[in-house]
Amino acid sequence: QVQLVESGGGLVQAGGSLRLSCAASGSIFSVNNMGWYRQAPGKQRDLVATITSGGGTNYADSVKGRFTISRDNAKNTVYLQMNSLKADDTAVYYCNANIEWPTVTRRYWGQGTQVTVSS
Repeated sequence: QVQLVESGGGLVQAGGSLRLSCAASGSIFSVNNMGWYRQAPGKQRDLVATITSGGGTNYADSVKGRFTISRDNAKNTVYLQMNSLKADDTAVYYCNANIEWPTVTRRYWGQGTQVTVSS
């Protein structure tokens, strides 16, 4: 059994910063790509950023230059540093990871954490 537990969401004023964390635990052989997605009310879930096990990153155009994804492989944890937050960033943020155990890779999701940016 694998769990992804997110933390760090909350309410912040426009222009402020938040840091999200997501830790994977359970039956894990290796953690491959990890990422963050977000879903605003009435909208589809969209990619925010991804990071490979080697540290390669990819960002949605809307967050480039403001958000930074990173990971600690020893802790099976991925982070999202969000700066210069805008009202449009308000959404539930979901962590995602491709986890291998023992020879099968499955995709897992966290429970989501609310980020609200007041203008």
